[in-house]
Amino acid sequence: MTLIAIVGATGAGKSAFALDLAEAFARDGRPAEVVNADAMQLYRGMDIGTAKLAVDERRGIPHHLLDVLDVTEEASVARYQPAARDTIDAITARGAVALLVGGSGLYVSGVIHDFRFPGTDATIRARLERELAAQGPGLLHARLRAIDADTAAAVDAQNGRRIVRALEVIELTGEPKAARLPDEPVPWRPHRIVHLRADRATLVERLDRRVELMWRDGIVDEVRGLVSLGIEHGATARRAIGYQQALAQLDGAMTEADAIAETQQLTRVYARRQVSWFKRYVAAYVVDPDDRDARAAELARQVALG
Repeated sequence: MTLIAIVGATGAGKSAFALDLAEAFARDGRPAEVVNADAMQLYRGMDIGTAKLAVDERRGIPHHLLDVLDVTEEASVARYQPAARDTIDAITARGAVALLVGGSGLYVSGVIHDFRFPGTDATIRARLERELAAQGPGLLHARLRAIDADTAAAVDAQNGRRIVRALEVIELTGEPKAARLPDEPVPWRPHRIVHLRADRATLVERLDRRVELMWRDGIVDEVRGLVSLGIEHGATARRAIGYQQALAQLDGAMTEADAIAETQQLTRVYARRQVSWFKRYVAAYVVDPDDRDARAAELARQVALG
């Protein structure tokens, strides 16, 4: 089987690279199909803010695991992992190449590595979420740090959802390390990784412009339509960068300028975290997506590797 993960920060050009690679494989006589590994692109109706490719932009290449969740549903890697693996198995059974494409680091790692994800407990989760709402993420992160400093160090102190999940897993299992990724993960299947790593200054400029275009292209109207579908009650969707700010603008809590500026700032922070996450893939083929010659050489190499 051939499984290639195409990863990198938001705005690095993963979708375009995947399409080019799929066409390169097709010219070599092997079809390729894309499996989405962006958590927010799982949601129906969240298109502008996630840079989701429209159907007519996919060049006829099959894409999977896009638009599979309602905005009121919770996205989780534990739920995503088996769906992605089943999809990849089906693709390779057809003799095609599976391209796992996205910037959600835990989702990618959850597929390509043999991670086990503990279950959930609705009672524990609800209690921790009430504490999060009442106390904020800082105090819960301090509690996590007191229990397991290594796990706390790997979780953003402002990411309340991740903190709640870590505390839930620890309480469920009684083992602090159960909420931590292994230092040396075992591969689920043979795979290759292509890490698109753009020049930082170029990426920042691109991301700032991309956010401006999100507002120009109508993300506020998109979110207005999602309000009627319950996005304000979604545990995951309403917190997505850009969507949270557009909701605040609709509610009158933010001006458009402030919503754009905050989205730009949070996007830059998120991109830095993505780059740090994907650097752990030490065996990855690293390529600058803006270097045309390097990009073309990487496409040719991946096809040659089969």
